[in-house]
Amino acid sequence: MPNESDSVQFGVALTVAWSDKARQLKGHLSEVNWYLYTGLLFLLTVLLTIVWAGLKLNVLLNDADALPIDAVAIKGERVYTSDAEIQAALQALMERSFFSADVGEVQQALEALPWVYHASVRREWPAKLKVTLQEQHAVAHWNGDDWLNINGEVFVAQPHESIERLPLLSGPEEMSSEVLTSYQQLSDLLSINGFKLASLSLSPRHAWHATLDNGILLELGREDKMSRIQRFINVYPEITRNQKPIATIDLRYDTGVAVGWDDTKTESRH
Repeated sequence: MPNESDSVQFGVALTVAWSDKARQLKGHLSEVNWYLYTGLLFLLTVLLTIVWAGLKLNVLLNDADALPIDAVAIKGERVYTSDAEIQAALQALMERSFFSADVGEVQQALEALPWVYHASVRREWPAKLKVTLQEQHAVAHWNGDDWLNINGEVFVAQPHESIERLPLLSGPEEMSSEVLTSYQQLSDLLSINGFKLASLSLSPRHAWHATLDNGILLELGREDKMSRIQRFINVYPEITRNQKPIATIDLRYDTGVAVGWDDTKTESRH
């Protein structure tokens, strides 16, 4: 049976053990780099604050009610593109905030309008978009309903009275630029000699057909169209001596031409 002396010794031993542990803990705590941990805690706090602020800022910048687009300023000469068309094209995009509006999407929406060739868009603080438009410059009808611009590119748009008298060009879709270049070359040569070229077409077999504004059809064939036009210019005074209305002049011969008269529909060689 344990006696009082044993209890006292156990209590003393327990006190010594706790004292040793306290000294060890104190020693460990003294070895801790409190500056490092305090710095890390401060850095973590700063990072969390930045993330929170960033989320709040993102919500604000995307809030169309807080930062709406107040105005869109349109620059550039416009003949065929109306304010109503521009407003309709941008209606959905204008529901975004000033900062969340994608200027690339605004540009694409404007360039999708039929008569817009190019659009540039930039933001102007505090709540305005500045847009510069460049319209298509139509120089010819293409394959009936479409148009060619000054670069020989095909575009689709509604007709306008001011450009209904443009020349009529036609040909394979991928050769629009070549047809326009050929028209300009032939037209220049004809105009300095008193003729006006009204239309030019290139067949699927690459044969050229030109029509003058007086209705005469010139068959030019596949090759040497410039020299054949020059031959037409040279022989035309002789052909008109017959004083008959001319329907067609076939220039595909190596020498001479074949004339189709408008009254008899017969041909004579010159």
